[in-house]
Amino acid sequence: MLTASHHKEGSPHFWQRVRGNLFRAERLGQTVASLCWIASVFTSGVSSSADWLQLFAASAWLSANIAAIVKTEEN
Repeated sequence: MLTASHHKEGSPHFWQRVRGNLFRAERLGQTVASLCWIASVFTSGVSSSADWLQLFAASAWLSANIAAIVKTEEN
């Protein structure tokens, strides 16, 4: 069972793991690429259904990257 003291001790390890995952070359590259894709959709304008699909695809990619970065392992 987790206690408040255990949670406090585990928290820095979680953020160290998140930071380590974020700055891995493949995660950082994919995250930057998805953010650039989102920015390009907004700078060119969202005027058609294809633009919305591009925005949703880029957002889904960014969400998947964030989920992979903050994923905690059981072991």
